Amino acid sequence: MSEARVLVVANRTAESPELLEALRTRTMQGPCSFTLLIPSTPHGIAWAADMHGAGAEAEGHREAFLQELRDEGLNVKDAKVGDPDALAAIQDECNFNDYDELIVSTLPLRLSKWLKVDLPRKAQAATGLPVKHVIGSAS
Repeated sequence: MSEARVLVVANRTAESPELLEALRTRTMQGPCSFTLLIPSTPHGIAWAADMHGAGAEAEGHREAFLQELRDEGLNVKDAKVGDPDALAAIQDECNFNDYDELIVSTLPLRLSKWLKVDLPRKAQAATGLPVKHVIGSAS
């Protein structure tokens, strides 16, 4: 059985226990490797002020989460910061690399801009890949 390539998309929930548990569970379903994609989506007032101002925060999430996953022994091939528009970031990544499935981690509905735009469903429609949606807590 070949190794499934899983694209994991998260920002503020990147270091959440819920997402970590979902990745652990995925490894039990068969051989897989993960690529982390952290869209540099700003939040709060930064969203209106500077659409591209969240790169440093996304990089911080990327570094912390990558270390956490490797400490857990998970097979992480790569970790990237992507476009501020999460759907564009997913499409860019899937256009240049092959994946077998997506895991999209969002904040709960009342807090999540990604859920308000129905990101998990749009990502599935745009990529044709199966999508697992994880609701995480903010880190």
